[in-house]
Amino acid sequence: MIIEVGHYALILALATAIVVSLVPVIGARRLDQAMMDVAPIGSIVMFGLVALSFSALTYAHVASDFSVANVWENSHSLVPLIYKYSGVWGNHEGSMMLWLLILALFSALVAAFGRNLPDTLKANVLAVQAWISVAFILFILLTSNPFMRLDPAPAEGKDLNPVLQDIGLAIHPPLLYLGYVGFSVCFSFAVAALLEGRIDAAWARWVRPWTLAAWTFLTLGIAMGSYWAYYELGWGGWWFWDPVENASFMPWLAGTALLHSALVMEKREALKIWTVLLAILTFSLSLMGTFLVRSGVLTSVHAFASDPSRGVFILCILLLFIGGALSLFAFRAPRLTAGGLFAPISREGALVVNNLILTVACGTVLTGTLYPLLLETLTGDKISVGPPFFNMTFGLLMAPLLVIVPFGPLLAWKRGDLLGALQRLYLAAALAFVAAVVFFYIEHGGPVLSVLGLAASLFLVFGAIADLWYRAGVGKVAAGVAWRRLAGLPRSAFGTALAHGGLGVAVLGIVAVTTFETEHVVQMKQGEVVEAGGYALRFDGMKSAVGPNFTEERGHFTIARGGVDIADVWSAKRLYTARQMPTTEAGILTFGLSQLYVSLGDATDDGGIVVRIWWKPFILCIWGGAVLMAIGGFVSLSDRRLRVGAPRRKARPARPAMEPAE
Repeated sequence: MIIEVGHYALILALATAIVVSLVPVIGARRLDQAMMDVAPIGSIVMFGLVALSFSALTYAHVASDFSVANVWENSHSLVPLIYKYSGVWGNHEGSMMLWLLILALFSALVAAFGRNLPDTLKANVLAVQAWISVAFILFILLTSNPFMRLDPAPAEGKDLNPVLQDIGLAIHPPLLYLGYVGFSVCFSFAVAALLEGRIDAAWARWVRPWTLAAWTFLTLGIAMGSYWAYYELGWGGWWFWDPVENASFMPWLAGTALLHSALVMEKREALKIWTVLLAILTFSLSLMGTFLVRSGVLTSVHAFASDPSRGVFILCILLLFIGGALSLFAFRAPRLTAGGLFAPISREGALVVNNLILTVACGTVLTGTLYPLLLETLTGDKISVGPPFFNMTFGLLMAPLLVIVPFGPLLAWKRGDLLGALQRLYLAAALAFVAAVVFFYIEHGGPVLSVLGLAASLFLVFGAIADLWYRAGVGKVAAGVAWRRLAGLPRSAFGTALAHGGLGVAVLGIVAVTTFETEHVVQMKQGEVVEAGGYALRFDGMKSAVGPNFTEERGHFTIARGGVDIADVWSAKRLYTARQMPTTEAGILTFGLSQLYVSLGDATDDGGIVVRIWWKPFILCIWGGAVLMAIGGFVSLSDRRLRVGAPRRKARPARPAMEPAE
């Protein structure tokens, strides 16, 4: 009965979304307050109905109700409870329900916290959100219904995909979708503003918090996905330029550009047309990622197997929303004013360069991702665009950005002093270069160009510190005064410094692990020792173990340094009994910011086993830097200026709620 309630709630949510998608738009055109008031009330009701539907599906998974096809295909009575919860979104149908739940959540948040929005803009924004909701509810009900029953009900389920039975996959999809779907609000604001034909600094102030929130969650989602793939798949890598990885990375690049572009628009009323276009393109890339994952055109560990009808349906959604929004933009953009002027050497100029590099980089990733698919479709030829292409093109584009980023906060608006910024940053640059040389020497050399990469990453970190240093006036005023100035800086200043510094830390980790990691592939028998990263690994033998829904063979390794045993680590090969599917569980030992990574291969005929051992110096900086960037985003979001005080427009008076429409 609970399943039927969930199904019916989803149908009611569709009816509510249809009402919200039509009535407020008409009300905004007529300036009818009663019709516009349908938008916030309807959005909150829609969220409640979708949440009820999602809760019913969750209950079915937790209770192991195998009469529900979705539960039977993706769960098992012996699966640990945490994976029964994560199993809700560990499949195509459930993940689309999570997508819809977060979409409805953002609509409800705009309805609840958009009190300072003009009534017409708010009505149009929530209506556009409802248009998206209608499309995806129809998609779920017509092609991906998670509430289908089985009669008779099977006694046991097929089990959740073993690689998804991990805490990382319990966290990764919700974070990723909070980013993906969060950009729908920016898209809705852009379409609503184009419908009204009015875009100004107030619009940018309203859009920026939503952009920042989506960007922050997407940063965490990508980082969590990268770390999960690193430790769960046993391959030792942290990024492979997999097409589905790229599908999440492209909205992040476009969203980063949008975040900076909206800042220019808010402060100087410049880049209006460009900012609106970026808002449309960022969510369009999110929709494209949804299509790539679920259309069946890609083969990836991240992709959901899907029948062609689903891909065609999502492709139609893509064409409708992306094509419709871009057509509206093309119609309205010529009527919009360009905005304020500024000198090339200024903070606006630095942010424009930032936007150009990020969008070109995004275009490069898009080309490398889609070109093999298009070529195969048109000619039938199959090619592979792999890491060498992306590393070369993306790396060359990002290199100048790393140098430019520290200059931006030190340049004045409208017209900046480049020489003054250089004088403030020369010490940071010198310290970065010296530290890079020392780092290079300690790691016993490598490619000489790695020194430049290390110096650029450290320049980002020291440049972020220098920005706060000069704002506080350290060295120019008394220590007490400098401290009070530092404490009095807006939170967005600290958020910016954390985000830029976090980027530097992440780049440091990327350069260090790419340049200085070592890999050993050896056959080991019990008692044999291998050197890696200055440590000695002794193989102590294998041991069988049984888990709740798997069996495993575990290899034990003792780690020694200087002849003294200091730690041990287990690496395993598991077999999940329900699906008869093997997985590799890597043994990872952390030393500061570096890690020793041990992965088991196949057994040899002479009683040994193939072992892959990596020493990965400073690899934790990659994910630590991403976390720092996300913390910077949350700190900036806590800035009171992003929550209150947005400029209010002089709006046309709306008809009273009780006055009948003409």
